[in-house]
Amino acid sequence: MDEKLKIEVKKQLEVITRNTEEIVPVEELEKKIFNSIKNNKPLRVKIGIDPTSPYVHIGHMVPYRKLREFQDLGHIAVLIIGDYTARIGDPTGRNSERPPLTPEEVRENAKSYTEQIFKVVREDRAEVHYQSEWFNDFDLYKVIRTASYFSVAQMLTHETFKKRLEEGNRLSLHEILYPMLQAYDSVAIKADVELGGTDQKFNILCGRDLMRDMNMEPQVAVLLPLLMGTNGIKMSKSLGNVIPILSSPKEKFGKVMSISDDLIINYMKYASNMSYEEIEYYENLLKEGKINPRDVKIKIAKSLVELYHTKEEAEREEEEFIRVFSKKEVPQDINIYKLKEEKKLIELLKELDFVPSLSEAKRLITQGGVTIDGERVSSFDYVLKLNKGEEKVIKAGKKNFIKIVKD
Repeated sequence: MDEKLKIEVKKQLEVITRNTEEIVPVEELEKKIFNSIKNNKPLRVKIGIDPTSPYVHIGHMVPYRKLREFQDLGHIAVLIIGDYTARIGDPTGRNSERPPLTPEEVRENAKSYTEQIFKVVREDRAEVHYQSEWFNDFDLYKVIRTASYFSVAQMLTHETFKKRLEEGNRLSLHEILYPMLQAYDSVAIKADVELGGTDQKFNILCGRDLMRDMNMEPQVAVLLPLLMGTNGIKMSKSLGNVIPILSSPKEKFGKVMSISDDLIINYMKYASNMSYEEIEYYENLLKEGKINPRDVKIKIAKSLVELYHTKEEAEREEEEFIRVFSKKEVPQDINIYKLKEEKKLIELLKELDFVPSLSEAKRLITQGGVTIDGERVSSFDYVLKLNKGEEKVIKAGKKNFIKIVKD
């Protein structure tokens, strides 16, 4: 191997393998990179998108950020819009079937998805394909022919399918077809590499097997770790522990600051836009106890806001957080509530959605978590009464502020 070419292959491989969980197999990826550089032919790097809802969260973006690295190395991103598989819904990790979506719902969701994904992925180095390009003409013969490449025993090694059967839950035939459809996408677009989370390993390897069985050079699987939800378990819309891409800079910043310290490294590596050198630097400081974890969270939060918004917004949120939470000051953009008549404090807290119930309002007051103009409230029966022109600032918990003015 030419020495210059060898150095370039090694450089690309180092970038691609950073922060990945597994590459199957790495030797084939090295060979693909070598041939790509030698023949000046970019690799086709695939990610499938099932637009089952209209928004994306930062956990979805882990493989897309790796995809951007492939693009920066000169390769082509191939985005597959699963307008067929979305009607099934990926069964991975689910103990029940998903409700079916209409083609119209899928199209609308796909439009929103791609707009959000292109905040990270370069649109000028990406192809976007809908599965309907090949599945609209997929007759019954082709379905049976493609299905013949897979065995029932192979499909039942899928952890989700196996678990469903063991627990006596329903497993529909159309769900078993899901990995086959995703696999055929790789055949249709001639994928060199497919990216996905570790939970996608079975489906991606099915693509590799199908390509080999159809006498094509099989794709390499590049598997990325999962970003944990804000509560420390797998990020999921249904669990409400996500940070949506379309959320405000303030919400993103605040949610990152709320994570527990044991999630900091996970978020540094898979959510932030920090360089590998920065991550290694702060990771070592944390392990040696030489930095306050809160300061690292601020770095992550600032990086996240800058990635999906602007540097100016990131700096503004950092300044606001330090002012409110470190210096105990009132936010500059505090909302205003116009009080028409006297009202019980616990009722107002519930009305403002600062607490889910009156009993939770009482608990918060008992714990000293409610202040008015900086003074703690101790009585459940506190009634807000204001004179004309008077105003008060209520703080409930760590993050909720409201300015009360007399209407």
